[in-house]
Amino acid sequence: MAILSNRARSLKPSPTLAINAKAKAMQGRGISVISFGAGEPDFDTPENIKKVAIRAIEEGFTKYTAVGGIDELKDAIIHKFQRDNGLTYKRSQILVSCGGKHSFYNLAQAIFDEGDEVIIPAPFWVSYPPMVSLAGGTPVIVETSEANDFKLLPEDLKKAISPKTKALIINSPSNPTGSAYAKEELEKIAEIALSHKLFVISDEIYEKIVYDGFRFTSIASLGPEIKERTIIVHGVAKTYSMTGWRIGYTAGPDEIISAMNNIQSQSTSNPNSIAQKASVEALIGPQDEVGKMVAAFAQRRKYIVNRLNEMKEVSCYRPTGAFYVFPNFCSYYGKAYQGKRINNSTDLADYLLDVARVAVVPGGEFGADPFERLSFATSMENIREGLDRIEKALEELR
Repeated sequence: MAILSNRARSLKPSPTLAINAKAKAMQGRGISVISFGAGEPDFDTPENIKKVAIRAIEEGFTKYTAVGGIDELKDAIIHKFQRDNGLTYKRSQILVSCGGKHSFYNLAQAIFDEGDEVIIPAPFWVSYPPMVSLAGGTPVIVETSEANDFKLLPEDLKKAISPKTKALIINSPSNPTGSAYAKEELEKIAEIALSHKLFVISDEIYEKIVYDGFRFTSIASLGPEIKERTIIVHGVAKTYSMTGWRIGYTAGPDEIISAMNNIQSQSTSNPNSIAQKASVEALIGPQDEVGKMVAAFAQRRKYIVNRLNEMKEVSCYRPTGAFYVFPNFCSYYGKAYQGKRINNSTDLADYLLDVARVAVVPGGEFGADPFERLSFATSMENIREGLDRIEKALEELR
């Protein structure tokens, strides 16, 4: 009898966390490593948010809360959806969890059974397929192209739908590509989803990090019918640089949220009480720091995209949102360094880390092997130095 379950043996660790861990271990040995791996803002959590957390500790708000979050935070989330998206929810339609990843995990456990198919456009966030599989569902990967800004086309969505299809995942703006759907594009997707009675899981964690005047639209805001079939996964981590605070939230139909609450009650119970208080302030307090952070990201984005596109045989899509670029390096596959051949995105990522001392995340982990993901949530100094190292390392491949 095997010690480990089939699900444990079939599961790989998160590649982004593995890359970061390897880079940090090298840095710990005194090696200068420039990391483009982090999926978190490099800014501190705003002072007003930290002060509310400190006050919560001083006032003794350190005990269990309701499983699905305190009413004060649920009300703040409801206010956010009304203010930003024109969406109206009740407390019973909101669940607060231990981060956006936990929110998605709870959702997958609540709505997927063995054999249910879930359409996932590629490139995708690395954790979507394994969390669908852990719930018994079957990921159906639909490739998108760089030429179409990495967006799911209506005709490709229709081809992927079968009698077993239960849900579609939309991540806009996207991790890893930074691609984002315009309202008109979402309307076409919503029409198809409704005609086939699909649920839409809308991951909107990067909603506030957009550029060039892009106007974010939540697919749930397109009408009451699609809202009833949409579950929004969101959180405070990216917008307010609160990754370590571990607060995510979900909005959706009462029945689904209630089931997720039950699942959470038997796993983690409530999210961190202090972080919940801080998240109230994040959502309803001053929003000035968000704009400053996005402005800094916009400057870095301009530089990193231009530099990558200037490199020989590299192409890089200009992201609409988030803080990642997803350049195409496949022209270097088949080349070698000191007899070691580069065959794929993993080989190239290993080469860049071992030789150039630069950490990137292989595109193959996101379902798109010609690419590598680079986060520009790091200083301009690091970006310049890191790109210099990458360019030099590419030139050494033969």
